[in-house]
Amino acid sequence: MPAFTDLLFFAFAGLTLLFGFLCVANPLSRNPVTSAMFLVLTIVSMAGLFVLLHAFFLAAVQILVYAGAVMVLFLFVIMLLDLGEEERRKLNRVALVSGSAAVIGLAVVLGRALLAAKPMAKAGAVAADGDTGALGRILFQSYLLPFEILSILLLVAMVGVILLSKKESR
Repeated sequence: MPAFTDLLFFAFAGLTLLFGFLCVANPLSRNPVTSAMFLVLTIVSMAGLFVLLHAFFLAAVQILVYAGAVMVLFLFVIMLLDLGEEERRKLNRVALVSGSAAVIGLAVVLGRALLAAKPMAKAGAVAADGDTGALGRILFQSYLLPFEILSILLLVAMVGVILLSKKESR
Protein backbone atom coordinates (compact mmCIF):
# COMPACT_ATOMS: atom_id res chain seq x y z
CA MET A 1 0.00 0.00 0.00
CA PRO A 2 1.45 3.38 -0.96
CA ALA A 3 2.34 5.86 1.74
CA PHE A 4 0.35 9.02 2.33
CA THR A 5 3.13 11.20 0.87
CA ASP A 6 3.09 9.09 -2.29
CA LEU A 7 -0.63 9.69 -2.65
CA LEU A 8 -0.12 13.41 -2.09
CA PHE A 9 2.63 13.43 -4.71
CA PHE A 10 0.38 11.78 -7.29
CA ALA A 11 -2.47 14.14 -6.41
CA PHE A 12 -0.31 17.29 -6.73
CA ALA A 13 1.39 16.00 -9.89
CA GLY A 14 -1.97 15.17 -11.46
CA LEU A 15 -3.40 18.56 -10.51
CA THR A 16 -0.32 20.32 -11.91
CA LEU A 17 -0.69 18.52 -15.23
CA LEU A 18 -4.45 19.03 -15.36
CA PHE A 19 -4.32 22.75 -14.55
CA GLY A 20 -1.38 23.24 -16.94
CA PHE A 21 -3.39 21.61 -19.72
CA LEU A 22 -6.46 23.70 -18.87
CA CYS A 23 -4.29 26.82 -18.94
CA VAL A 24 -3.26 26.14 -22.53
CA ALA A 25 -6.31 24.39 -23.99
CA ASN A 26 -9.22 25.66 -21.93
CA PRO A 27 -12.48 24.03 -23.07
CA LEU A 28 -14.49 25.87 -20.42
CA SER A 29 -13.95 29.44 -21.61
CA ARG A 30 -12.10 31.38 -24.31
CA ASN A 31 -11.45 34.21 -21.87
CA PRO A 32 -7.70 34.72 -21.21
CA VAL A 33 -8.39 35.63 -17.57
CA THR A 34 -9.69 32.08 -17.02
CA SER A 35 -6.43 30.70 -18.42
CA ALA A 36 -4.48 32.99 -16.09
CA MET A 37 -6.46 31.66 -13.12
CA PHE A 38 -5.67 28.09 -14.18
CA LEU A 39 -2.01 29.14 -14.30
CA VAL A 40 -2.32 30.32 -10.69
CA LEU A 41 -3.74 26.91 -9.73
CA THR A 42 -0.86 25.23 -11.57
CA ILE A 43 1.66 27.30 -9.62
CA VAL A 44 -0.04 26.54 -6.29
CA SER A 45 -0.07 22.79 -6.98
CA MET A 46 3.62 22.98 -7.91
CA ALA A 47 4.22 24.65 -4.55
CA GLY A 48 2.57 21.59 -2.99
CA LEU A 49 5.18 19.44 -4.74
CA PHE A 50 7.92 21.63 -3.25
CA VAL A 51 6.44 21.14 0.22
CA LEU A 52 6.56 17.37 -0.29
CA LEU A 53 10.26 17.74 -1.12
CA HIS A 54 10.76 19.65 2.18
CA ALA A 55 11.69 22.79 0.22
CA PHE A 56 9.47 25.11 2.20
CA PHE A 57 11.32 28.27 1.18
CA LEU A 58 10.90 27.47 -2.52
CA ALA A 59 7.21 26.71 -1.97
CA ALA A 60 6.68 30.05 -0.26
CA VAL A 61 8.60 31.90 -2.98
CA GLN A 62 6.62 30.02 -5.62
CA ILE A 63 3.34 31.25 -4.14
CA LEU A 64 4.43 34.77 -3.19
CA VAL A 65 6.43 35.66 -6.29
CA TYR A 66 4.84 33.69 -9.09
CA ALA A 67 1.23 33.26 -7.96
CA GLY A 68 1.23 36.73 -6.45
CA ALA A 69 3.36 39.26 -8.25
CA VAL A 70 3.87 37.72 -11.67
CA MET A 71 0.23 36.72 -12.07
CA VAL A 72 -0.88 40.23 -11.11
CA LEU A 73 1.42 41.48 -13.86
CA PHE A 74 -0.03 38.96 -16.34
CA LEU A 75 -3.59 39.94 -15.44
CA PHE A 76 -2.68 43.62 -15.74
CA VAL A 77 -1.30 42.99 -19.24
CA ILE A 78 -4.37 40.96 -20.24
CA MET A 79 -6.69 43.70 -19.04
CA LEU A 80 -4.53 46.40 -20.64
CA LEU A 81 -4.52 44.69 -24.02
CA ASP A 82 -8.27 44.05 -23.71
CA LEU A 83 -8.20 40.60 -25.27
CA GLY A 84 -11.68 39.28 -25.73
CA GLU A 85 -13.59 36.45 -27.28
CA GLU A 86 -13.74 38.24 -30.62
CA GLU A 87 -10.13 37.30 -31.31
CA ARG A 88 -10.74 33.59 -31.89
CA ARG A 89 -8.33 32.00 -34.26
CA LYS A 90 -8.99 29.17 -36.64
CA LEU A 91 -6.98 26.00 -36.26
CA ASN A 92 -3.95 26.26 -38.51
CA ARG A 93 -2.89 22.84 -39.75
CA VAL A 94 0.71 23.85 -40.41
CA ALA A 95 1.07 25.19 -36.89
CA LEU A 96 -0.57 22.06 -35.47
CA VAL A 97 1.77 19.72 -37.36
CA SER A 98 4.91 21.71 -36.57
CA GLY A 99 3.92 22.07 -32.90
CA SER A 100 3.23 18.35 -32.62
CA ALA A 101 6.58 17.56 -34.26
CA ALA A 102 8.35 19.87 -31.80
CA VAL A 103 6.64 18.25 -28.80
CA ILE A 104 7.51 14.75 -30.05
CA GLY A 105 11.11 15.81 -30.66
CA LEU A 106 11.42 17.27 -27.17
CA ALA A 107 9.90 14.12 -25.68
CA VAL A 108 12.45 11.97 -27.53
CA VAL A 109 15.34 14.15 -26.33
CA LEU A 110 14.02 14.07 -22.75
CA GLY A 111 13.55 10.30 -22.87
CA ARG A 112 17.09 9.72 -24.16
CA ALA A 113 18.51 12.02 -21.49
CA LEU A 114 16.62 10.20 -18.74
CA LEU A 115 17.76 6.81 -20.01
CA ALA A 116 21.39 7.97 -20.22
CA ALA A 117 21.35 9.59 -16.76
CA LYS A 118 23.11 7.85 -13.93
CA PRO A 119 21.71 8.01 -10.40
CA MET A 120 23.55 10.24 -7.96
CA ALA A 121 25.21 8.59 -5.00
CA LYS A 122 24.35 11.23 -2.42
CA ALA A 123 23.41 14.87 -2.55
CA GLY A 124 26.18 16.12 -0.28
CA ALA A 125 26.12 19.67 -1.62
CA VAL A 126 23.11 20.67 0.47
CA ALA A 127 24.12 21.43 4.02
CA ALA A 128 20.70 21.23 5.66
CA ASP A 129 17.02 21.27 4.77
CA GLY A 130 15.79 24.78 4.18
CA ASP A 131 19.20 26.47 4.31
CA THR A 132 18.40 29.74 2.54
CA GLY A 133 21.95 31.05 2.96
CA ALA A 134 23.36 28.22 0.86
CA LEU A 135 20.60 28.71 -1.70
CA GLY A 136 21.38 32.44 -1.93
CA ARG A 137 25.10 31.79 -2.38
CA ILE A 138 24.41 29.30 -5.16
CA LEU A 139 21.99 31.65 -6.92
CA PHE A 140 24.12 34.78 -6.73
CA GLN A 141 27.56 33.23 -7.25
CA SER A 142 27.00 30.44 -9.75
CA TYR A 143 23.94 31.81 -11.55
CA LEU A 144 24.43 35.58 -11.37
CA LEU A 145 24.61 36.20 -15.13
CA PRO A 146 21.45 34.21 -16.01
CA PHE A 147 19.65 35.89 -13.09
CA GLU A 148 20.54 39.37 -14.38
CA ILE A 149 19.72 38.46 -18.00
CA LEU A 150 16.29 37.25 -16.90
CA SER A 151 15.63 40.47 -15.01
CA ILE A 152 16.57 42.55 -18.07
CA LEU A 153 14.38 40.33 -20.27
CA LEU A 154 11.40 40.87 -17.95
CA LEU A 155 12.02 44.63 -17.96
CA VAL A 156 12.15 44.72 -21.77
CA ALA A 157 8.93 42.67 -21.95
CA MET A 158 7.12 45.09 -19.62
CA VAL A 159 8.29 48.13 -21.61
CA GLY A 160 7.25 46.40 -24.85
CA VAL A 161 3.78 45.66 -23.53
CA ILE A 162 3.34 49.24 -22.42
CA LEU A 163 4.41 50.54 -25.82
CA LEU A 164 2.21 48.06 -27.70
CA SER A 165 -0.86 48.82 -25.65
CA LYS A 166 -0.44 52.60 -25.79
CA LYS A 167 -3.32 54.26 -27.63
CA GLU A 168 -2.64 56.88 -30.27
CA SER A 169 -3.20 60.30 -28.74
CA ARG A 170 -4.19 63.18 -30.99
